[in-house]
Amino acid sequence: MAEKSSRGLADVVAATTSISDIDGESGRLFYRGYDIHDIAGRISFEECVHLLQRGDLPTQQGLDDLEDELTAARQIGATTEALLPHVVRAATPMEALRTLVSSLSVDDPDAGDSSVEADRRKATRLVAQMPILVARYEAARTGRAPVESDPDLGIAGNFLWQITGRYPSDRAQDLFDTCLVLHADHTMNASTFTARVIAATLSDMHSAITGAMGALRGPLHGGANEAVMNTLTSIEGDVDAVDGFVREELSAGRKLMGFGHRVYKTEDPRATHLRKMSEELGELSGNSRYYEFSRRMEQTVFDTKGLYPNVDFYAASVYHALGIPTDLFTPVFAISRMSGWTAHVIEQHEDNRLIRPGSEYTGPTGRRWADIAER
Repeated sequence: MAEKSSRGLADVVAATTSISDIDGESGRLFYRGYDIHDIAGRISFEECVHLLQRGDLPTQQGLDDLEDELTAARQIGATTEALLPHVVRAATPMEALRTLVSSLSVDDPDAGDSSVEADRRKATRLVAQMPILVARYEAARTGRAPVESDPDLGIAGNFLWQITGRYPSDRAQDLFDTCLVLHADHTMNASTFTARVIAATLSDMHSAITGAMGALRGPLHGGANEAVMNTLTSIEGDVDAVDGFVREELSAGRKLMGFGHRVYKTEDPRATHLRKMSEELGELSGNSRYYEFSRRMEQTVFDTKGLYPNVDFYAASVYHALGIPTDLFTPVFAISRMSGWTAHVIEQHEDNRLIRPGSEYTGPTGRRWADIAER
């Protein structure tokens, strides 16, 4: 008989990892030993990819080499190209992208190889391909011609350029680049755990990432940022209307997305940075409506329920200010988290043990078979 279960595997240590760590009591997040407050806004997303996938912040030569690899990988195979128009017509963004990510394996030269070297090459390709997939999906559904990547721009700048059709300012690139760093990894969250469970069967990188995409789609995980934006845009009137809206939602027993966290007992450290970014973008654009709504909602929820905002809350107004369509917020999360997911798949394959938790049976016992005529 298995030991007594922990609902939702709360406080159960399911794996060891050297990739990221959380101190929930003090609200701290670390990537391979670096405090997120120390590196956010100081390293590029490409440097973050190197840190997560390869273990260290790169030297200049190491960064140059990785950027060359990422630039060379900014393309999708013939199978994915052929599939793209079909899924665009019939699927929501995350449904389409889950399918497209899976199809990338068909034309990947390392698809059948799960060695560490092959996993690293696939991981680099996936990081480069994910923003291309999202941009191609957006172009196809809006009837616009795809915007070619600019070799002078990194992942953050190219994505904003390809999604909006406008060359982003240096500051917009920097802020979005920081967003990607903040979302890159977060220990054993639902999608990362899903990827590791699949990888632990010695399944391939693309299968593990496809499973992670499916987990991210849920509104209690990556889908929360989209729900936050929909909430903000649904509030009519000025900022003074926020208090009444929040209290009405809470009194009706409806959940406000973007608040509370299973691990953090204080403010999510990523929200600290995103709040400042939301304020700055509001000032730069001359439209602080959603920042002001967010600040008022944050205060009202804290006064009423004692809950802090999580990473999804301020990410919504930041992405909106950057010109990203609301239903692409979760795909943007996937662009960033691809760096962490792939790092975890590599780590799992390097020192593998099948993940097979026990369960606590709660059904009937002692039943005996009877002929169908006697049931």
